[in-house]
Amino acid sequence: MTTFRKNLLSALAALSMGATALGAHAQAQTPDGASQGRYGHAVSQEQRAAFKAKRAESHARRVAQLHDELKITPAQENAWNAFVASMTPQPRGARPDAHADRSAQAGLSAPQRMARHIERQKQHTAMLEQRLGAVNSFYAVLTPEQKKTFDDKAARLQGRGGKHGGPGGWQHRGGDAADSARG
Repeated sequence: MTTFRKNLLSALAALSMGATALGAHAQAQTPDGASQGRYGHAVSQEQRAAFKAKRAESHARRVAQLHDELKITPAQENAWNAFVASMTPQPRGARPDAHADRSAQAGLSAPQRMARHIERQKQHTAMLEQRLGAVNSFYAVLTPEQKKTFDDKAARLQGRGGKHGGPGGWQHRGGDAADSARG
């Protein structure tokens, strides 16, 4: 019985220390000019800007690599530019904020939440249909050799899943077709 009491006291002590640490963490202030990042770490505006610049540079490099691999001709350049523009992800401000959406959904009933989910799925489907139109327009101007290269890139990316092992490829992640150049 004493072992049980010791274990119970140890568990309660550990629980109270964890709760104290959690409370201290919640009260911690972030440094000036910093905000909470995705995982709760303080992220300065300079770090955000550097990350965005690095991501834009990587995106441009992948687009250029796919352009070169497809051997786009001057006659195909307009279709290529329209395709790349259609595959460029929306800026963050244009997308709904997931956290604000969650807090707004907290007061909704289950049928209302389901209706909002269906509406978001419809918006996602409309965006995919728009991208499909751009892919079809671009695909129509490609030569058979270019189509084979493009098909191989897209098939490899769609087969291996997204960046974090999820389904889809450049279409699903909101990236561009040039992401397939990594595969």
